[in-house]
Amino acid sequence: MVLIKALFYVGPLLFAFGFLTPLFAALIRMAGLPLPHDLTPMTAALILAGLLGGVAQWRGRWI
Repeated sequence: MVLIKALFYVGPLLFAFGFLTPLFAALIRMAGLPLPHDLTPMTAALILAGLLGGVAQWRGRWI
């Protein structure tokens, strides 16, 4: 029960890193966006998804 409660607590971060990161990386690659400082698309996607997931975790909702 404690494990399930902990998973639901960090749900927004799990969703961000598990689903949004690969989605953003694929979109960056498909769009051919130039990235600063020789970032790979996966690194940029991890940063973006981590920020979005962190904000959702902090606020308690996505919208």
